[in-house]
Amino acid sequence: MTIYLKERFGYFFNNRWLVFVAAMWIQTCAGIGYLFGSISPVIKISLNYNQKQIARLGVAKDLGDSVGFLAGTLCEILPLWAALLVGAIQNFIGYGWVWLIVTRRTAPLPLWAMCILIFVGTNGETYFNTAALVSCVGNFPKSRGPVVGILKGFAGLGGAILTQIYAVFHSPDHASLIFMIAVAPAMVIIALMFIIRPVGGHRQVRPSDGLSFSFVYSICLLLASYLMGVMIVEDVVDVSQNVIVIFTAILFVILIIPIVIPIYLSFTQEPRVVPEEEALLSQSGDQGPGRSEHDDGQEIIFSEVEEEKPKGVDLLPALERQKRIAQLQVRLAQAAAEGAVRIKRRRGPRRGEDFTLVQAIIKADFWLMFFSLLFGSGSGLTVIDNLGQMSQSLGYDNTHVFVSMISIWNFLGRIGGGYFSEIIVRDNAYPRHAAMAVAQVVMAFGHFFFAMGWPGAMYIGTLLVGLGYGAHWAIVPAAASELFGLKNFGALYNFLTIANPAGSLVFSGLIASSIYDREAEKQAQQPHEGRLNLASVLTSFLNMDEPLKCEGTICFFLTSLIMSGLCIVAAVLSMILVYRTKTVYANLYGRSRT
Repeated sequence: MTIYLKERFGYFFNNRWLVFVAAMWIQTCAGIGYLFGSISPVIKISLNYNQKQIARLGVAKDLGDSVGFLAGTLCEILPLWAALLVGAIQNFIGYGWVWLIVTRRTAPLPLWAMCILIFVGTNGETYFNTAALVSCVGNFPKSRGPVVGILKGFAGLGGAILTQIYAVFHSPDHASLIFMIAVAPAMVIIALMFIIRPVGGHRQVRPSDGLSFSFVYSICLLLASYLMGVMIVEDVVDVSQNVIVIFTAILFVILIIPIVIPIYLSFTQEPRVVPEEEALLSQSGDQGPGRSEHDDGQEIIFSEVEEEKPKGVDLLPALERQKRIAQLQVRLAQAAAEGAVRIKRRRGPRRGEDFTLVQAIIKADFWLMFFSLLFGSGSGLTVIDNLGQMSQSLGYDNTHVFVSMISIWNFLGRIGGGYFSEIIVRDNAYPRHAAMAVAQVVMAFGHFFFAMGWPGAMYIGTLLVGLGYGAHWAIVPAAASELFGLKNFGALYNFLTIANPAGSLVFSGLIASSIYDREAEKQAQQPHEGRLNLASVLTSFLNMDEPLKCEGTICFFLTSLIMSGLCIVAAVLSMILVYRTKTVYANLYGRSRT
């Protein structure tokens, strides 16, 4: 009995579903950036900042959330637990120091130093994101869409989860939220960091995996619905502290439920190996950068192979395709031996093999993916950053309702993007970016609704943009791992995420803000009742420091139309990438259909 239990506990601690569930919990700590709007007022009051200074802290937060070069590099050279620990230390030092300054326990620092602290603290998220994705994508090589979608979804809900936990403490000192942001993620990471690791998940494939993913999806939908309901109830009704504690306890139960999957699998079933998974991992994970085939004898290729290869051979069933190519290679080898064909040694990997970051950034496919992400997710982040002003310009008072709604739609978009893109890949062996193009067209309609400002347009636009924006972060990481390999996935993923703040900087920082200010100035200068009102002009002159407000559809009309058009451009780029990578996906996933 003792030996049996020891064996079963060994299965449990090396189960890939345990790693996945732990990664889901860690990802709830990767959403601390979404809480900046909650802590910025106390920072503003305590340090006597103006809105422009708070905006600079917000830029530092966005950069910290997206610049993950160091995290990607460390995840390649250090054990994942060590990279997680570095992220936890950064988070603790950055936000812990901010808390000490805000509560006047230490001397205040200049604004540039505060920006550095916010950057360092938020940058800890990139370690949590990278370690969770690298470990789970490697453990689930043929379920990358669902895995990435679920993990990124939990990151999107992290802010709402931490906010609900903070509500239990009911602290009159709002600076204590900063303390919780500094301490809680560090505690979670230290508790779980040794679980996050590769465990040879490709050898643990079971027939029940589909059912397990369906169970996790159900928990995700339940969690999103529950948080939406709790936020509405707490906003509309003045609930007691005891009720808040009960709400939070139920939240913890929902978060813990997925642990039943590794427990059940470890104590009821034996692990089994599927050769297809082994083959896929060896293709995308075991090859080093620059290797063309699995052994040295196959590293030499012929310059005429692509020209001599019959049309459509890459779309044939796997066995027939291999047979045709082998026959062609034999003929070319004989010709080469007779001096009729020039032989060259291929430089660098092909799509579907392992790329380094340097090798990837000289490929057109990589930049198609980058700019598609920049136009799509950049426009979505612009809406998220300006949602308050957009709703106010259309006459809505409760702007936080739309902020909460777009967070939920963002979460569901990440879950749905991973799910539907996986259907496209698994059932049809078709490029995952086809789902990206659909998401970007959906976003284009959302921006169009914002531009028109029709009754209910805020609700429909928030729904469509939230779903489309979230889908980007389920599809892009999975597609990057398929096209450019798993070995350097951390560095590749963190480079691609730069597209998000870059797009926001252009669309929000330059386009949206400039057009909004221009329209606000026009409205401020308009004479009232057809004649110049001297009193209003003097009032405007004496209150020059007050920010101008724009009212009506015109405030974001042109901005929304521009972003709608750019989403269409992004969809076109995605479809170009689909056309270019058809054969890659046919080779990667076609064998499972033969």
